[in-house]
Amino acid sequence: MNDEILKRLDCAISSTLQGNSDTPDCNVGAAIAVIHEGKEVYRKEYGYADKEKGIRMAPDSIFRCYSMTKPITSAAVMTLVEKGLLSLDDPAGKYLPGFQNQKVFTEKELVPVKNEVTIQHLMDMTAGVNYPDASFPAGQPMQDMIDTYYRKLLEEDTPTSTYDLANLIGQQPLKFQPGEAWNYGFCADVLGAIIEVVTQKSFGQYLKETIFEPLGMVDTDFYVPEEKQNRFCQNYQYMPETQTLEPCTWQHLGLSYFHLKKPAFESGGAGLVSTIDDYSKFAQMMLQKGTFNGVRILGRKTVEWMTRNHLNEKQLAAMDWEQLTGYGYGNLMRVMIDAGQAYSLGSEGEYGWDGWLGCYVSMDPKENLAIIYVIQKCGGNGFRDVRTIRNIVYSALE
Repeated sequence: MNDEILKRLDCAISSTLQGNSDTPDCNVGAAIAVIHEGKEVYRKEYGYADKEKGIRMAPDSIFRCYSMTKPITSAAVMTLVEKGLLSLDDPAGKYLPGFQNQKVFTEKELVPVKNEVTIQHLMDMTAGVNYPDASFPAGQPMQDMIDTYYRKLLEEDTPTSTYDLANLIGQQPLKFQPGEAWNYGFCADVLGAIIEVVTQKSFGQYLKETIFEPLGMVDTDFYVPEEKQNRFCQNYQYMPETQTLEPCTWQHLGLSYFHLKKPAFESGGAGLVSTIDDYSKFAQMMLQKGTFNGVRILGRKTVEWMTRNHLNEKQLAAMDWEQLTGYGYGNLMRVMIDAGQAYSLGSEGEYGWDGWLGCYVSMDPKENLAIIYVIQKCGGNGFRDVRTIRNIVYSALE
């Protein structure tokens, strides 16, 4: 990248941190890496990983992935498909009794499922599984369930395992009949439990043996060990009363312990921590059709299949998030299917996902390009900042 492009990126990220919307605090940190044709062509850290402790963002700062966990969970599922231990049309109830005899929420009553939730439904978020959300009727039971989970954890110190929580998720009413629409929910967490049943290992151990250790992802896990906690980014929340960013004192989506000790529930949808160096190895493996540094994690045809849109017209209509205009979805990732409809530069076939704290990954096989951007603020800074960064990076391609 030439100096002019580098200046544009610096300017855009600095503007993000200074808060072109509601966040005037420019000390909270960010980091970015751009990898093109297997080479890191841009890398920079900004501000503080922990402003209260005076710890600046560094190349080895550890961040909470939140939903950037999902693509890794998808890859883990596909390793079992390749081994013949899972089939994508397997019903989830084959592995988890909580997914047997399920009910679907309707305006009048709960009705039985017409077709069982399958592994593929979970991979494509077409299972009808909800996230906790009391703002709509079908989300209330899941909200009540997760409230009970936290109460037991905090008041009784009785943590729930990955397997047990997945069964509880399955016992809550589905939002719609499996396969009829698209809905963002606990699907990846359920897949983590299914992996445990199939492998007879904890989800974290299977990830470590199958993906993290082979790729050299030494700082990726479901918690940060004590000896690494001086590298762990603080998570911030905007406080409108004081117009400042303050450390966030709560967790959601079943996460617990603030990633400071090993959890009983290893969340396949939101639970991993990582570094840019680690996540870039996973991204390059995907871009290189399953191989990185001579180590094969997935087959070429597997990656090609994973990175296609799987939604039909009716399901796509339900995926109505503004930031996903021009995208389809499949295997826990967005996939650009219409570059003309998307609000930023890119290529059809580009894929990836983001996280609740603003972290973001994009992988573009046509350009052999990966963008990894990290901030740690509840809700992020909005998608405009990511689009700006993407446009600058793509404008640099010759």
